[in-house]
Amino acid sequence: MLTAQIIVTLAGLGLIVLIAWFFWFSEHKATVVGTSSSGVQEAFIKVKGGYSPDVIVVEAGKPVRLNFNREETAVCSEQVLFPDFDKQAILTPFKTVTLEITPDKPGEYGFQCGMGMLHGKLIVR
Repeated sequence: MLTAQIIVTLAGLGLIVLIAWFFWFSEHKATVVGTSSSGVQEAFIKVKGGYSPDVIVVEAGKPVRLNFNREETAVCSEQVLFPDFDKQAILTPFKTVTLEITPDKPGEYGFQCGMGMLHGKLIVR
């Protein structure tokens, strides 16, 4: 009985460490968005259990076209919010939905799902 409790406790601690590492210490790759000949910066984001990429780097003062391709039906991912820009979009399952913004000031701006469980960051330089 005591051995089983020790194994369960160690397994629980191991899972806590893994979750903490994933959310706070794992490195998220940033995607630097290029500008098309029309002057629009365009990024393609896959939505499936999170945003991929979850960090997008753009230039200030140029329009940004964010194409969200929702590859799931989970309720949490049905909406994306950009509170700093007062923008939001309803994401249709298995379709691409476009959201356009023009960030004027450099900075880091978060975006998230409607439930606040999925997060991403728009870095404006």
